[in-house]
Amino acid sequence: MKTVDLSACPVCSKLKIDDEGAFLEDLKCSIKTYAKNELILRQGDVCDALYMLTLGSVKTEMITDNGNILGIEIIKAPRPLAPAFVFSDNNRFPVDVTALEEVEIMKIPKAEIMRLMMTNPDFMSSFMTHNANRTQFLTNRLQLLSIKTIKGKVAHFLLENSAVDNKTFIINRNQTELADFFGVARPSLARCLSEMVQDGIISINKKEYRILNSKKLRELLI
Repeated sequence: MKTVDLSACPVCSKLKIDDEGAFLEDLKCSIKTYAKNELILRQGDVCDALYMLTLGSVKTEMITDNGNILGIEIIKAPRPLAPAFVFSDNNRFPVDVTALEEVEIMKIPKAEIMRLMMTNPDFMSSFMTHNANRTQFLTNRLQLLSIKTIKGKVAHFLLENSAVDNKTFIINRNQTELADFFGVARPSLARCLSEMVQDGIISINKKEYRILNSKKLRELLI
């Protein structure tokens, strides 16, 4: 088994472990690797274990009722994949998970997760906190999707991603990935971004975005 930095994983950051190598050897789990662009999990698959991304990065996408593909997020290791669904009555993955590069997945059975919770309250606390944070993320995602106009979606996204005192930031998504994230056609997004640049609201230099007029950007949300 490859060395995993458990302290960097949000559900394991509070685990009190003297010997991480020995802990991983004792952990009842399986390891599987996937090649770039390989489908790891399909929307609707049963979630009967905790799937931990320990190496690489993946993208998650949802197929909507009308057949469109909606990009949800890009996840980088080390992170769990849909941890709350392990304990859900309807324990099925809500998204497709696809490898963006060579990745490694650690599959930890539900019974083993229960054992860790009973023997280590800090693990249970971290697990619950992470799931609460994910709920907040999904709430923000739904808020973005509820915005009708493309410019409104872009404005919401840029304002969410910009720090209070830093109006220049990097977005590690190309226009195709951003279009999937917003659930819109790429040409429509490209035209929207071009108009926002022409109107002096933002500037774009490759993946670097800069907010030039916060007031006008917020007006797009109305």
